[in-house]
Amino acid sequence: MQEIAQKIKQAGGTLYLVGGAIRDHLLNLPTTDKDYCVTGLTREQFQTLFPEAKIQGKEFPVFILNQTEIALARRERKTGKGHKEFEFLTSPDIKIEEDLARRDLTINSIAQDVLTGEIIDPFYGKKDIQKRILRKTTDAFAEDPLRVYRVARFMATLDNGFTIDTETLEAMQKLKSELSTLSKERVFSEFRKAISSSKPSLFFETLKEANVLDVHFPEIANLIGQTQPQQYHPEGDAYNHTMIVVNNAVQLTDNLAIRFSCLVHDLGKGLTPKEMLPHHYAHDEKGVKLVQSLGNRIGVPNSWIKCGKTAAKWHMKGGIFEKMTPKKQIEFIENVGKSMLGLEGMKIVVACDKNRDRQDLQTTFHQIEFAKLGEECLKQISGEKIQEKYPNLAGKAFGEKLHEERINWIKSIDRN
Repeated sequence: MQEIAQKIKQAGGTLYLVGGAIRDHLLNLPTTDKDYCVTGLTREQFQTLFPEAKIQGKEFPVFILNQTEIALARRERKTGKGHKEFEFLTSPDIKIEEDLARRDLTINSIAQDVLTGEIIDPFYGKKDIQKRILRKTTDAFAEDPLRVYRVARFMATLDNGFTIDTETLEAMQKLKSELSTLSKERVFSEFRKAISSSKPSLFFETLKEANVLDVHFPEIANLIGQTQPQQYHPEGDAYNHTMIVVNNAVQLTDNLAIRFSCLVHDLGKGLTPKEMLPHHYAHDEKGVKLVQSLGNRIGVPNSWIKCGKTAAKWHMKGGIFEKMTPKKQIEFIENVGKSMLGLEGMKIVVACDKNRDRQDLQTTFHQIEFAKLGEECLKQISGEKIQEKYPNLAGKAFGEKLHEERINWIKSIDRN
């Protein structure tokens, strides 16, 4: 970028590295994206300097040069409710400090002169990084409701013992009425980053603390206070249990559909009447529709939803697989085995659900045998092999014989 920065300087401008790249560097985190900001130039001057640059974005143009995003310093003015209702102004007179002032958090409101290396930190973001504090840069924070989910996502992805400044948390609470104006794509983008993190629970804990969890995640909010049998769940209510399970998932898989499945496996407990607590009869069946509702609301991929519905419906049976009759075992194997989640995915869900102590999670995972057993059964007693053995069978009779042979196979395994 030195060559680009030099060219910009010769034209009377300055190129700055801004935002997350500096934050991540100061936190010793890997930097994936670098964003740049230019002061002192008009849009026309920049395009004349770099005619090869492509323009991206309708509301506010960003230049793509050498696969890098470069924006002109700008001012913003909110013109209505929501994330998109803004008026933007670019001008060569806008200083880098003004551009930084419109950013969400102080830790993201730091710039560095590309040529000189000088750090511009008018809002003391470096100090907040040292103190591990998420603090709104200015009162402009309240102009964009998406920042509520960004703060929650940073709590999960930074995972360095950060806390949220009291005034910032209050600003998040005040934005609750505007959260429903956000597109599902924006909400899902932040949710996806959070569930990709090393501690997804912090995303939900932050929304809970800000009293906004029920806007886009009511099914999870409804788990709060839903008590469970103490002997099986010393960790507390269904919400606390779910947070443990989704954090457990991080230790076993990078597959986000499976992590989502762990998050939603117990949603049905949110529907349990208070007079029935601490028991949650039929929560597995009740949870299936809730997975669909949550997935639709925040724009979760359909493949994730399918996995989540399988987890909700079958996780209880996976947990007691060894105690079930051969007939019930084969029903479980056939249904989960042909699902998008699959037996291996269900094994992760069950292990995370069973385990209350993450130190023993790997032991719990390796003790679960239904995945290996089920895959061997489906391999040994396949449709092709039954067709060879009973060539005259078709339709319902064929399906019944296939099911019967599989039950006999698993009985023989039990006898041995």
